[in-house]
Formats: sequence, C-alpha cells, structure tokens
Amino acid sequence: MKLSIIGLPQAGKTTIFNALTRSNRPLAMSAGRIEIHAAVVDVPDERLLKVAELFSSKKIVHAQISFADVAGLGAGEGGKGLSSQLLNALSGMDGLLLVLRAFPDESVPHPHETVDPARDLGLVEEELLLNDLIILERKITKLTEERGKGGRDIPAIERELSLFQHLHESLSANKPLRALGLSAEDLAAIAGLGLLSAKPLLAVLNLGEGQAAPVLPSAAVPVLALQGKLEMDLAQLSAEDAQTFLKEYGLQESGSRRVIRAAYDLLNIQTFYTVGEPEAHAWMLPRGGTALEAAGVIHSDIARGFIRAEIVAADELLELGGLAGARDKGRLRLEGKEYVMQDGDVINVRFNV
Repeated sequence: MKLSIIGLPQAGKTTIFNALTRSNRPLAMSAGRIEIHAAVVDVPDERLLKVAELFSSKKIVHAQISFADVAGLGAGEGGKGLSSQLLNALSGMDGLLLVLRAFPDESVPHPHETVDPARDLGLVEEELLLNDLIILERKITKLTEERGKGGRDIPAIERELSLFQHLHESLSANKPLRALGLSAEDLAAIAGLGLLSAKPLLAVLNLGEGQAAPVLPSAAVPVLALQGKLEMDLAQLSAEDAQTFLKEYGLQESGSRRVIRAAYDLLNIQTFYTVGEPEAHAWMLPRGGTALEAAGVIHSDIARGFIRAEIVAADELLELGGLAGARDKGRLRLEGKEYVMQDGDVINVRFNV
C-alpha cells in the first residue's frame, strides 16, 4: 500500500510524515523545489504476533505501508496543472493523505493568510480537478483526431471517448472522479492517465496541542484529526516511554495506528495470514478478494497451480490452540478458488505446478 502525503505549504506535511514513519526529517522545505521522501512502516498487528507465538515462527513479516512526503503542491501554475515531476510521483500512489492545517502559529504564516481547513480542502480538490480536466481534454482531442483518421477499431475509440467525455462532464461540475463509483473496467481504462481525483483521499486535520478539531461540514471525504507536533514527539520515543506519554495526554492509541486503520478502510483492504514454524506472514488483500486472489498475492505460481485452500480464522485458531484443535472442531475448512476471504483468515494453499 502506497500513500502520498500532500497539502498546501505550511500545512505540516513533514510533521505528519515524521509522526507516521518515526522519521526525523527537518520541517523546513526548500522553497520552489519538489522534494519526495518515502519511508516504509510495518502495520502493527497483535494478532500476527500471537499466531507466530503459537507456531513458534522463527520469522515474522508484517504487512507494510509506504508513506511519501511530497512537497510542492500549491495553487497551480497559471492553469497549467501539476508539474510532470509531481504528477509522476502522485500517479503511482494507491491513495492520497491530505494534510489540512488547523493549528494557529503566527511564526508560520499561512500562504492564504488565515487558517481555514475547509477552504484549503476546497483549494486542493480544485487543483486535483484542474489537473484531471487538462489530462482528459488532451486525451479527448487525441482520440477525436484518431477517429477522424480511421486508424484502429472505431467502436473501441467511441467507447473510450464516451467514457472520457462522461468523466470530463463530472469534473466540469466540480465532482471528483472518486465519487462516481467507477467500475473495475472503467478504472482499468484510466489507470495510466494519472487522474488524481480518482484516487481515494483521506483528510488529516493537523491540530495544535490540546486543540479541538474543527468541523468540516461540506467534506465529502473521510476526515481524521491529529495533534501533529505531539504525535511527532511521540513517534521518537521508545515503546515503554510512548505508553507513558499516551497516558499522560489521555490518548488511547497513537495517531499512526489511527491513520493506518483509516488507510485500510480508505482502500478497502483486509489482512490474511500464512503461518508456520519458518515464518508468520501478514498479507494485504482487497475486501471481497477470493482464495485464488489471495494465493496470487503470496506467489503467482501458487495461484497458477491452485487446487484447494485450507482456511481457518486466526481468532479461532488461537482459541482452539492450533491446527489440530481447529481440525477437531471442524473449523479448519477446505475451500475452492471462489471462496471470499475474510479479515484475519489463515490460509494454506494446496497447489501443483
């Protein structure tokens, strides 16, 4: 899973990046330059640790999320859209994490003079929409010219034109593409275009210490509030000191855990496991994914030679003390390719290649 942290200048993007990745990057960014820094973090998973202990696994592999701190998002370049460097960086992401400044600080001037996260959300959405409009207009022009020349399959060109014109109409009405509920076929058709408003977006309110989160009444995206500076300080502590820190500030859990959980919901992702003495491994799979698709996540050869899958819920496996207990109670099931995986399933694929 790859998430890009975006936002207006002085929103605290690097503060949030440091809080999520336990990094210690300097907060001051070079003016006028696009800088991209990435870090990979393990997804905390107590269930994985318990299953690994049950099987005496020698190695534990957590699911991972890559966060990219992307500087340079501003107010557009005279209607030209985003720079190619920034567009390339964002196009490869699974989702966008938009940092909205809510904290007051006179020593850090806001580029629009006043702190207004609802306004800033609108400004960034407008920039994403503008970028997508420019891309679609170019694509529509190219397809129209191609149709006039009678090149490749005309019905295929007509289908693409119809889709892109529909998307253009939505953007012209200030409706981001993520709100359209596009089919898998439509998403595949636009996959290589770099349409940013089609990407899932999570808004993160960057609060000052002790600040109450403002309400964003018109927000059409999920919103999560973090005390950015506080969370960044927390991320630099040891596990033991972090627990003391959380209690001192009356926090139930770290902001990084909350963001990770929100990211799973944003991208409609769940976790499944493979376990054994050599290794306990957590994997990501879209919700609704099948046993065959899970096998493909593990290795393409396993999917190619798929025969059957042994499935048991991790919680039941732990409750029953292992595979023998799960088998005795009828909880270890044989499932076929079309079985819909559930969050927390432990799978062992029987295959032949």
